[in-house]
Amino acid sequence: MITDEIYAELTYKEDTFCSIASLKVMRERTILVSGFSKGFAMTGWRLGFICAPEYLIQQILKISQFTTISAPTLSQYGALEALKNGQKYIVEMRNSYRKRRNFIVKHLREMGLDCHLPEGAFYVFPSIRKTGLTSEEFAEKLLIQHKVAVVPGNAFGECGEGHIRCSYATSLEKIQEAMKRMKRFVDNL
Repeated sequence: MITDEIYAELTYKEDTFCSIASLKVMRERTILVSGFSKGFAMTGWRLGFICAPEYLIQQILKISQFTTISAPTLSQYGALEALKNGQKYIVEMRNSYRKRRNFIVKHLREMGLDCHLPEGAFYVFPSIRKTGLTSEEFAEKLLIQHKVAVVPGNAFGECGEGHIRCSYATSLEKIQEAMKRMKRFVDNL
């Protein structure tokens, strides 16, 4: 089994996250893939890792050693510092994301858009089906008419149609302005 845990530090119910790799019965058959870009805000540093049983790591190395060089020294030192002293910043960041998440979900729902409350990461995926527009039409018109960028849901496959992805990995002030603009857009449809 492969588990992608890049958002593990950004789950809003901190005490409920449990890696499948931590279960004794799964330890010898799980490949855990993660990195520092999300939980430690090191996007662009291109530093990740794999945890797996030794016999799998030996096979992974056969491929990896011919396709990658090594992580830059600066990234490695940054990751080391993040692991040693970054936990309190993760808590602050998660709390800030939680506040922004709650704000954006509340306002999307007030616009009449159905929106699930995410339990992790920093994206919402509201349904825009009630507007009668496709996800591409909605995203393009919102961008052109109101200068708000969202990702059309169909970019994530057929099941994403009828949704848009909005990021709240920006300031609350920018999210507030985007919600005002999006409300005007939805109200005028």
